Amino acid sequence: MQKPYFYNMEKRCLVSVANLPKEQILNLIRMGQEFEKRPNRKLLDGRIVATLFFEPSTRTRLSFETAANRLGAKVIGFTDPKVTSSTKGETLKDTIMMVSNYADVIVMRHYLEGAAKYASEVSPVPVVNAGDGANQHPSQTLLDLYSINKTQGKLDDLHILLVGDLKYGRTVHSLIMAMRHFNPTFHFIAPEELSMPEELKAYCREQGIKYEEQTDFNEEVIAKADIIYMTRVQRERFTDLMEYERVKDVYILRAAMLRNAKPNMKILHPLPRVNEIAYDVDDDPHAYYFEQARNGLYAREAIICDVLGLTLEDVKA
Repeated sequence: MQKPYFYNMEKRCLVSVANLPKEQILNLIRMGQEFEKRPNRKLLDGRIVATLFFEPSTRTRLSFETAANRLGAKVIGFTDPKVTSSTKGETLKDTIMMVSNYADVIVMRHYLEGAAKYASEVSPVPVVNAGDGANQHPSQTLLDLYSINKTQGKLDDLHILLVGDLKYGRTVHSLIMAMRHFNPTFHFIAPEELSMPEELKAYCREQGIKYEEQTDFNEEVIAKADIIYMTRVQRERFTDLMEYERVKDVYILRAAMLRNAKPNMKILHPLPRVNEIAYDVDDDPHAYYFEQARNGLYAREAIICDVLGLTLEDVKA
């Protein structure tokens, strides 16, 4: 029997998409659609959401905090661990236990892989993983699925190009796992140094997910795509800066490369971008990354409500 995506029935946590059932994904998308119609609700009046960001963030933190505010909750937290007692040696466990005294749910980003899972195991309140190192980013994945469904009218049988940093890119790792329910065909496009990790390719084979690997990013492969998912080469993940300089600009998507793209094709990017999408793409009708970021608000409203036990019927009321 497949494990539920939360670790126990009393405390619903969203740490990974690896065991997220198909129906739960679709339910969260439906909840997000309701919030897109009516984003300002007082469903969480009197609740406290704690945002603990041990790593920098713009979109994820602001969209979670906006989601909480639009739902009527109050927000506490920090954006710089240097202003917390972790600089005095306080452990992650003690920080989580302390914050859980004050909040109904904890949203946490951490630089260590597995930190969110550990936090969910020790916390007495729900924990939402807002990114843990190069591991997982489930809330980004849910807003990606929301965006794909909104632009394509479905999630099934799509050709998806994953381009750039596939080695350290937690967003693409999570997206692969979530799409296992929907019969995708992935095209992994990366330089050898940043290729998809073997364990993710093994996961695809185990789950029957079709994929191709290549290093060329050109009009021919773009013409096959329903979705192009661009990624930033993440300087902060490199220990060898010479290696970073060698690969940072290996793929740059320009408007001229989209001449043969399908009319329905959309370009996604978790942002921030550096050089991987040229500015002339911004005005192209295939560009969707800024709208994708806006969809993060609706997806994260759904996530917060879901981990706090609210249902689709509650949201529709």
